[in-house]
Amino acid sequence: MTPKLPSTSKLNEEQLLELARKYSFRSRIDTNAIAGPIMVWGRGSVVRDVNGKEYLDFNSGQMCGALGHNHPRIVQALQESCETLIHSHMSMFNDREIILASRLAEITPEGMDRSMFLTSGSDSNEAAMAIAKRFTGGYEFASPASSFHGMNDSTRAVTFSGWHEGYGPYAPGHYPIMAPYEYRCTFCKDRGGCDYSCLNTSFELLDVQADGQLAGVITEPLFSAGGVIDLPDGWLRELKRKCEERGALLIVDEAQTGLAKLGTMWGFEHEGVVPDIFTISKHFGGGVAISAVITTDEIEEKVSATGLVVGHSHSNDPMPCNAAIASIDIILEEVLVDVAQRIGAYWRGHLERLAAKHEIIGDVRGRGLLQGIELVTDRFSRKPAYQQGKAIGRMCLENGLILSVRRNGSVFRFVPPFTTTEAQLDQAADILDHAISNVI
Repeated sequence: MTPKLPSTSKLNEEQLLELARKYSFRSRIDTNAIAGPIMVWGRGSVVRDVNGKEYLDFNSGQMCGALGHNHPRIVQALQESCETLIHSHMSMFNDREIILASRLAEITPEGMDRSMFLTSGSDSNEAAMAIAKRFTGGYEFASPASSFHGMNDSTRAVTFSGWHEGYGPYAPGHYPIMAPYEYRCTFCKDRGGCDYSCLNTSFELLDVQADGQLAGVITEPLFSAGGVIDLPDGWLRELKRKCEERGALLIVDEAQTGLAKLGTMWGFEHEGVVPDIFTISKHFGGGVAISAVITTDEIEEKVSATGLVVGHSHSNDPMPCNAAIASIDIILEEVLVDVAQRIGAYWRGHLERLAAKHEIIGDVRGRGLLQGIELVTDRFSRKPAYQQGKAIGRMCLENGLILSVRRNGSVFRFVPPFTTTEAQLDQAADILDHAISNVI
């Protein structure tokens, strides 16, 4: 029998890492190494490791802590559920899920009133795709080549920004379309903007490949994991038009962009487009796992009549639903749409000043709390600075700044929580400036 382990409060970093080497599964999105830091505490925009070192968390955990780590309103909601009902039979209604559905309808576009609640972003996207299949009668989907929609089998099949290879074979009927990556686009180079050549070409190919009725297209309103790539003006409107022409549904994945993060309640608002279905997760639960699928009465009525069943053991659980109710309260009462705009403008000023100082920064992009820089060896060739980016990212972490390194090291993604102060933004900019200066 394994000897009883000492109290976790007495374990130091090396003892914890030794346990991890023996017992922890190493699979992670960005690494499979067993190494520190090991996090033990968080408040607001700061997390602390087991050694007591503090970090500015400019990735908001896994982007799920954007309301701020351990927000007191979320803690209160969890305590309330612990005293009433944590879990409920998924086939029976509970009061928290009903109230959450009604509260969510207050902040969604007119007509987008129907919602179901699951656990992860992958769950919600998988459910959205199932709904589109039942509604249209088709089974095929397309998604842009810079997209990220999850890591279960159905969503990994339409995730083309990475984590796609080596997990197949996938079910038939999943196609990439070209992503509108303006900084590297050869179609629109020297044309002064996107003319949708990539989208038109993609649909020409899609039309000849499709087996029949296209079920839907799933996209993000800003490609986050794919490299903080914003959509060209009008692209999402044109995509919606092409879906309508084919009787397909447009699904917008708002996991990383919705709920005020971009300075609008929903990312698709920037284009004035309302999708047929959209999904949310990440900070929807204030750090607690919950996701949602939102659609119209028409779609809900038709697919429910077909006998659609989507869910799992923890669908609509009252505890995460109560946390999500608190999350909506926080977003509205603290006017986080405005907060995202203010933080975003201040941080963009820092990034643009650093770009003026450092030639390695080839592009600055994004909106609100979700912004990024692309690193290049020189601005003329725009050759990605993969190795330099990895080294800069490591130095930032060593100096107390957590950020997300994307596109094999050439893109940094910054997602500071809504709680981040100007002083913390200044500190983060200083850490980034120091790391760039010491690597190049």
